[in-house]
Amino acid sequence: MEGIQAIGDFLTGLGTPVLLPIVIFILGVILGQKVGRAVISGLTVGVAFIGLGLVIGLLIGALDPATKALIARTGVERDAVDVGWGVAAAIAFGTSVGALVIALAFGINLVMLFTGLTKTLNVDIWNFWHFAFTGSLVMLVSGGKLWLGLIAAGIHCVVALLIGDLTAERVQQFFKIPGISIPQGWAITSVPIILLLNAIVDRIPGLRDIEWDEETIRKNLGVIGQPLVLGSVLGLLLGIVAYGFAGWRDALLLAVQMGAVMLLVPRIIAIFMEGLTPLSEAARQFMQKRFEGREFYVGLDSAILIGHPITISAAILLIPITLFLSFVLPGNRVLPFADLAATAFFVAMVPPLTKGNFFRSVLYGTIIMVMVVYISSFFAPLLTEVATDIGYEFPEGATLITGLSGGNWIAWVLTQVGRLFA
Repeated sequence: MEGIQAIGDFLTGLGTPVLLPIVIFILGVILGQKVGRAVISGLTVGVAFIGLGLVIGLLIGALDPATKALIARTGVERDAVDVGWGVAAAIAFGTSVGALVIALAFGINLVMLFTGLTKTLNVDIWNFWHFAFTGSLVMLVSGGKLWLGLIAAGIHCVVALLIGDLTAERVQQFFKIPGISIPQGWAITSVPIILLLNAIVDRIPGLRDIEWDEETIRKNLGVIGQPLVLGSVLGLLLGIVAYGFAGWRDALLLAVQMGAVMLLVPRIIAIFMEGLTPLSEAARQFMQKRFEGREFYVGLDSAILIGHPITISAAILLIPITLFLSFVLPGNRVLPFADLAATAFFVAMVPPLTKGNFFRSVLYGTIIMVMVVYISSFFAPLLTEVATDIGYEFPEGATLITGLSGGNWIAWVLTQVGRLFA
């Protein structure tokens, strides 16, 4: 197990900007690309991820102090601290399930690829922590049954691949990035919720007719509807709410930073297209020759989705909405904190599944965040126990820890099933 964990630590330690170019290069050569073309494709995608990481760092770095200021102004406290996805991932990878999850997930993925059960090769290794998170909690509630935790992690992996396939075409068309899918462990859990809400809203007169897509917003709001200006306006409003009028300098800086995110991310997505288009074409030709009728997708992190203007706009509005929900929802124990600045990740799959509808993005995002708050509240005692077992050092004054990013219904359902084996 130590050897397997060492390999897993090495792969996750490389990081996506290093590991993905290697994977893209190997895939390109296997699929028939010339070595030089495969090198360029791999490096281009790696550069795109570095650029995306810089912009996401700007986004979260700008929103984080604003959200903390907003929380401080409310004065509300809860007994479970949201420590964020980074800590939750480290805890999940630190368990026995986490040590084996990379080998497990890759093995499942390859079997499903070769048997035609999936079209996706998931190279988003770092986000295998979601599978480890699910498996670790199941192992805990089942009385330490490692085999059951691995089964739970495997089920989460299978569901991620299947939903990644299901949504791939719409993601590719909406973002104009060929040959990809999004099997990321949290993003896929939002998909059934979105599809169910679509089915409900489509049957409600009035609501179903609200079409606030990017083009409509630009047409009705004029210059304010331009992504650059809209992001700046929403950033300014959030800054005023968070910092007050006395913090007008911080509010103005947040406005410019949100405008920068709106402008820069589409440019970076174009770099992804430049790197992935040749690979997608090589994969199409390869499949036509050897597996007629089959397609092949590269499974990527949902981070490539969050830069859409509709997603960013909805995410900014969801910050105060989520904070308000945490105050008024009965039985909630969680005060959103570390993950509150990352609300874009929670609604990343809404725009491609609603044709970029801003109204539905905010509405569905609110409903999703209700579920996230409740599930992460439910998981607080369990995650705290897992963290204690692996020697995690708790923040000062924290009674319980949790993470909004761990609040997915797949983990919740499998944990309930795991209790039956205790």
